[in-house]
Amino acid sequence: MYCRNCGKELDNKATVCTGCGVAPRSGNKYCQNCGAPTDVNAVVCVKCGTSLTSSGEGKDWTVTLILSVLVGQFGIDRFYTGYIGLGILKLLTAGGCGIWWLIDVILIATGKYRDSHGNLLVKK
Repeated sequence: MYCRNCGKELDNKATVCTGCGVAPRSGNKYCQNCGAPTDVNAVVCVKCGTSLTSSGEGKDWTVTLILSVLVGQFGIDRFYTGYIGLGILKLLTAGGCGIWWLIDVILIATGKYRDSHGNLLVKK
């Protein structure tokens, strides 16, 4: 396995990259299978043919959107997607006085939001 952020080869059980310190699948610059550089919007690695999307691994889009709309001002959507620290901050600021809450709803609804592992939300 290779880090998607820096391209360093890692053990398959690694939870943090020893090269850059992030979760191995949180980037979008390198293929996790062969380590080849990839386009940030690529769906398949042109060198080895591995899927670069993480279907099935991301959090559910519908659940995240519902949580964000109903209780997003309390940071529950951030907790659900693995951003514990940001969830606490969002809770303490009441969703950034509503601005942060609205931005998150828009990002989730348009499919631009990623969970804490860098995975896009999955529409199930």
